[in-house]
Amino acid sequence: MALNPTWDNTTLFEDDNPSDRAFRAEVRAWIAANLPADLCNRPMRIPPPELKPWHRKLYKKGWIAPHWPKQYGGMGATLTQQIILFEEISRVGAPTPYPHGPNFIGPLIIDVGTEEQKARHLPPMLTGDITWCQGYSEVDAGSDLANLSATATLDGDHFVVNGHKVWTTNGHYADWMFGLFRTDPAAKAKAKQAGISMLLINLKSPGVTVRPIETIKGDSEFAEEFFVDVRVPKENLLGPLNDGWRVANRLLGSERFTTGHPRNAAMILNKARQVAELTGAARAPGFRQRLAALEIDLLAFSAYYRHAASLHGHGKAPPSMAPVIKIAGGELGQRASELLVEAAGPLGAQVEDLRIGNQALNPAGEMFEMRRVTVGSGAVEIQRNIIAKRILQLPG
Repeated sequence: MALNPTWDNTTLFEDDNPSDRAFRAEVRAWIAANLPADLCNRPMRIPPPELKPWHRKLYKKGWIAPHWPKQYGGMGATLTQQIILFEEISRVGAPTPYPHGPNFIGPLIIDVGTEEQKARHLPPMLTGDITWCQGYSEVDAGSDLANLSATATLDGDHFVVNGHKVWTTNGHYADWMFGLFRTDPAAKAKAKQAGISMLLINLKSPGVTVRPIETIKGDSEFAEEFFVDVRVPKENLLGPLNDGWRVANRLLGSERFTTGHPRNAAMILNKARQVAELTGAARAPGFRQRLAALEIDLLAFSAYYRHAASLHGHGKAPPSMAPVIKIAGGELGQRASELLVEAAGPLGAQVEDLRIGNQALNPAGEMFEMRRVTVGSGAVEIQRNIIAKRILQLPG
């Protein structure tokens, strides 16, 4: 059996709808004409300042927030169109814009924010003039997010914020943070999720210290933030006071839907094939068997993902959908990254990039990245607990 040279993950979501086919063709042609070649297939994630020109091109085209309603500057796209746009950008190895503004906090502000919050924060989010980060995790509140201890005490017209946030993606590049803080510490005795509020915080405020964190992949994508008596205007409360847990959970479902997309595994499998041809691993029966098994599992998961996307688009998605996608998508990407390291043989553990034509590959870096994917947005172990307790109603 001959190995296919590439896996075009866009074929997993071809649609019989003529308008969707036409939109895919439009997106593909526009990207070919407008995407800077030096942004493609980078072994490390591109920092936000370098990505801003690409963000602005997508904004001018009207594609930076396809899921936003048109009245707020979005495209009002269907979920299928959103997936098509996402796939066509990733298909050529291009970076997708950082999601924390348009994909995460933007929809929450549209959904539960005040008119003043919408007017102030949505326009610069679209243009890319303001970069956002998510302030959730703490030293003792990672996957167990409800255990957070950073506080925000109401003092007249301001909240006084104290505490520490960590593993904040691009926190050292961000202008603003949306974060969860305990506004009623006494409520924790009744339920850990109680007494938590979501605040919008200007990271240039006095009392905020931001420090980058170098990851096992060798980049400094994460940061930690220290808050010492930081005064945050009361109008920066997003949603009702002490109801931040409910507000945050509106976001986590869609975030897990994104991080679990089959494209992670599909793109890494492409790289594994290319490296295997270079090293000779492609001729080993054991490698070919593991590759075929992964392809079968990826096809099955892609069918599930497409069905889930259709249900989500019609508002009929079951509560199990987001955690299942996070588990299956993350673990498929992890298995694909391990196969990539195996394909590279002795070169799989090296720090330096491999060069295949004009493409730089880093098998070890991809494996480390996929470890992060299985942890971010809630570790897969937590997702299994969610399914067991909330969906299957199993005893603790």
